[in-house]
Amino acid sequence: MRRRCLPMIGHVILSHGLESGPDATKVTALAAAAEALGWTSERPDYLACDRAAGFGRLGDVAGRIAQLCARARAVDGPLVLAGSSLGAYICALASLARPCAGLFLLAPPPLLEDHSPLRAAAVPTCIVHGWRDELIPVQQVIDWALPRRDRLLLVDDDHRLSAHVGYCADRFVDFLRSL
Repeated sequence: MRRRCLPMIGHVILSHGLESGPDATKVTALAAAAEALGWTSERPDYLACDRAAGFGRLGDVAGRIAQLCARARAVDGPLVLAGSSLGAYICALASLARPCAGLFLLAPPPLLEDHSPLRAAAVPTCIVHGWRDELIPVQQVIDWALPRRDRLLLVDDDHRLSAHVGYCADRFVDFLRSL
């Protein structure tokens, strides 16, 4: 008797970037893509952290990480963390605190002012980054991904990846199916 290998179904936590929100275009598209495959998803609201006084222009990054880690610990079963920009940064760091099945990172900042360099668990990781990113130089992302041997997809776009939202959602589907 042959056994059928069923795809993994789990939960995705999608983290928005700075100056964005849980209803942002990219995280909304990724949530829809995951849910179409049978995954559950949630999009935490970090706006209070982003607007917190006394933390500088990036807001309360540690507060964002704590909020994400608390939500991740509450998940029972396979977990994928996905985020854009500052959301990608906190997903990577949260992966060190709570085991996850994979990371999907859009325009991740390997270096973030006044914070530790980006670190992430050794899990399947897919990165989408724009060649013309005006905030995070593409070479920084290449240099970060190279020793990890992460899948790195470079597209002709800027930091917002607004011309590639559908592409990102399609790659997210491929990524979830690969787990």
